Amino acid sequence: MAKTRLACLLTLLSTHCYFSVLAVVLKTSNEAPWTDEFDRIELSCLIESISTSNPRIEWKKITNEGPSYVYFDKKISGDLENRAMIREPATLLITNATRSDTAKYRCEVTAADDQRSFDEIVIDLVVRVKPVMPKCSVPKSVPFGKSAELSCVEEEGFPKSQYQWFKNKEEVPDDHKTSLKFFNSSYTLDADSGTLQFITVRKEDAGEYFCRAKNDAGYAECPPQQMEVYDIDVLGILMGVLVVVIVLMSITAGICCAYKRGYFSTQKQTGNNYKVPAKGDGVDYVRAEDEGDFRHKSSFVI
Repeated sequence: MAKTRLACLLTLLSTHCYFSVLAVVLKTSNEAPWTDEFDRIELSCLIESISTSNPRIEWKKITNEGPSYVYFDKKISGDLENRAMIREPATLLITNATRSDTAKYRCEVTAADDQRSFDEIVIDLVVRVKPVMPKCSVPKSVPFGKSAELSCVEEEGFPKSQYQWFKNKEEVPDDHKTSLKFFNSSYTLDADSGTLQFITVRKEDAGEYFCRAKNDAGYAECPPQQMEVYDIDVLGILMGVLVVVIVLMSITAGICCAYKRGYFSTQKQTGNNYKVPAKGDGVDYVRAEDEGDFRHKSSFVI
């Protein structure tokens, strides 16, 4: 009985070994590798078991447009041409990674002599890109008690940059209540968009501001810019408005007086003027200079 069981066990083990040898099996040491731009990176594709002596090895890059060959017929092609090589037996080595290499890659091995003749693994590669100097906008001067917005934008870095703001070389905290220096300030800080929004500007908010854009690959900063906070002279503004109103009233009164005194009349009446009849009526009118009345004489037209 014991011999029978042992024989069965040996048979099962031998059968298992037989099938494991006749199957191509792949594995990788890193399913999600990353590297910085312009560095080298290895996409590991290890053949754990195989019986075929000369398997067919292919690498494909998978993007939204679909898969494309980067290694086919024992040649590097596509985006990685002249920038990659195969390290035996199937590992892909990229010698100069660029941001466009960020994608999923599929290693495919076909073994014609194996019972299980095909296997594949997918590797998700991320090429990190250091941010460039961000574009910062800081208002030069803001009235006391008004709102103000500081903006910071950087679009080259990958993964997408996060933002920090600094005032007089000290980091502006996300929550102003966590710092004694910023406790009385009134602002909101969005680390994703890079916007620093002052709700009500105070004198203490004046200073030198700069922004830092950062990601896993590094960081970059914009040059410092000064923001001034000034008081609004309400009394001065009111006095100025009052002066303007007084001047306008004086001008208006002067014009009215001039009209009343006839300085703007278009005609002047004199003692030597008289109105000539528009149409002759057969009577001549003569002005009597001494007597102050008119004499008339009839004229007959034959």
